[in-house]
Amino acid sequence: MKKILFLTGDFTEDYETMVPFQMLQMVGYEVHTVCPNKKEGDTIKTAIHDFEGDQTYTEKPGHNFVLNYTFDDVNVADYDGLVIAGGRAPEYLRLNKTVIEMVKYFFNENKPVAAVCHGIQILTAADVVRGRKLTAYPAVAPEVTMAGGEFQDIPADKAIVDGNLVTSPAWPGHPELIKGFLDIMGAKITL
Repeated sequence: MKKILFLTGDFTEDYETMVPFQMLQMVGYEVHTVCPNKKEGDTIKTAIHDFEGDQTYTEKPGHNFVLNYTFDDVNVADYDGLVIAGGRAPEYLRLNKTVIEMVKYFFNENKPVAAVCHGIQILTAADVVRGRKLTAYPAVAPEVTMAGGEFQDIPADKAIVDGNLVTSPAWPGHPELIKGFLDIMGAKITL
């Protein structure tokens, strides 16, 4: 069974943690959800971001999400792919040296990576987007450009695949994000 490492943290976007986690389990992957300074059984608080006609998203309390693996026990070589949730968590997760080293490992080994919304902030901090086409929540576009990436302004329900990387602007893009990730993981789903 292939293993996925899933980076998330307090005040991650609720759907951007819950939905991909469950979708990837549904198709048979072993998915380890982790957060720095937390262990298996600890919870993270999520936030629900919605698009209600304001100049930016609104934020409401989400669920408590139970982590199923201990961050300090992660050996990145054990994983076949990486998923990074969005929300507010990436702004502080990108300050963690181990998180950055983990992300660099997946890019150095050309392993599949999926990131959504503000999760791309971790990619820009890890300096792995240079010369790549990717998307993010529009407010993250300047960071993508400053990090040498080619920001793609696409609708929130779409995703971009560039080699081993698939990105989407927000949770409405989950169908394309997860489909793209499954494709680069080599998954074969027959109906």
